[in-house]
Amino acid sequence: MNLNSVHLNGLRAAEAAARCGSLAKAAEELGVSPSAVSQQIGRIELQLGKKLFERTSGGLTPTAFGALFTARLSVGFHELAQAVAMADEQATNTLVVSVPPAFASRWMVPRLSRFFALHPEILLRIDASTRLVDLEHSDVELAIRMGEGNWPRVRAELLLPLEIFPVCSPELAKRLRSPADLAHVSVIQDENTMLSWDRWFAAAGGEPVTPLPGATFTDPVLCLEAAIAGQGVMLAWQLLAADALADGRLVAPFGVTVASGLGYYLVTRASGRQSAKVLEFKRWITREVKATMAGFGSQRYPES
Repeated sequence: MNLNSVHLNGLRAAEAAARCGSLAKAAEELGVSPSAVSQQIGRIELQLGKKLFERTSGGLTPTAFGALFTARLSVGFHELAQAVAMADEQATNTLVVSVPPAFASRWMVPRLSRFFALHPEILLRIDASTRLVDLEHSDVELAIRMGEGNWPRVRAELLLPLEIFPVCSPELAKRLRSPADLAHVSVIQDENTMLSWDRWFAAAGGEPVTPLPGATFTDPVLCLEAAIAGQGVMLAWQLLAADALADGRLVAPFGVTVASGLGYYLVTRASGRQSAKVLEFKRWITREVKATMAGFGSQRYPES
C-alpha cells in the first residue's frame, strides 16, 4: 500500500480525532460535522484494513496500532503545516521595489549588501523598470521615481533633489578650461532625458554654446559608459555619476552644479499603513543617500 491509495482527508480526520480526543473537537478544528469526521475515519479504516479506534459509549479510543499510526500522522501533518507557513512567511517578508534601471545599476545595487546585513529577514525583489507601476493594483509596495513628485493617487516623499553638471573622462577634461570650450567636444545625448543643458549654461555664466554632435543612447547608463570611455561630455546627476567620480573614471570639469527641478522620490500607496519592511528600506536608503552626498564634494576635478 502507498500514500496514493489512501484518502488524505481520512488521514487528517483520524489524526485530528486522536489528538483532540473527541469527534466534536476534531470536527470543530476541521470545520466539518462530527458525523463527517466519523465517516472519514470509517473510510480510512477500510482502506487500511486495520481498526484505528475502538467505538465505546465514551467516544473513540485509539487502538494500539491507531495510537502509533496517528502519532506518525501528527508528525507528518506538522511538517506539512510548517512547509505551508514557510511559503506564507516568504511572501510576507518579501519587499518588491520598483526602481529605474539607471538608479538601480549605478547606485543602489552596489550598496544592497549593507541592507541585507542589517535586515536578513527581508527578501528583496527589485523590479527595474521605468514604467509607472500602479501601486494599488500590484505587489510593488515601494517605488523610486524620478520626476517632480506630483503623481496622482500616491504618497511621494523627496529622497534627493537632482543637481545636474557635465562629466567626462579625465583625459578629455584637459581640453576644457571654460564652458565655451564645450563647443569643441562631442556631447553624448540621452534620447529620453528630462534634463536641460540650457539650465546648466545659465548657472555657469556666459552664453550657451552648441557642442559637437555625438552618440545618442536610449539609456543613461550607456551614456555614462560612453563618457567614461572618453567619447564625449554628458549631462549627469549625483547618484548616476557618484561612484565614477569617486574612483576617478569621470571628472566634473567645471565644478558647477544646478538644480534640475526634478528629484528622486520614494513613492508608496496613498492609503493604508506602510509595512515595517517598507519603513526599514526607506530608512536604509535615506541613510545611504546622505552618506553618498556627504562625500560628493570630494569628487575629483582636473588640475588647472
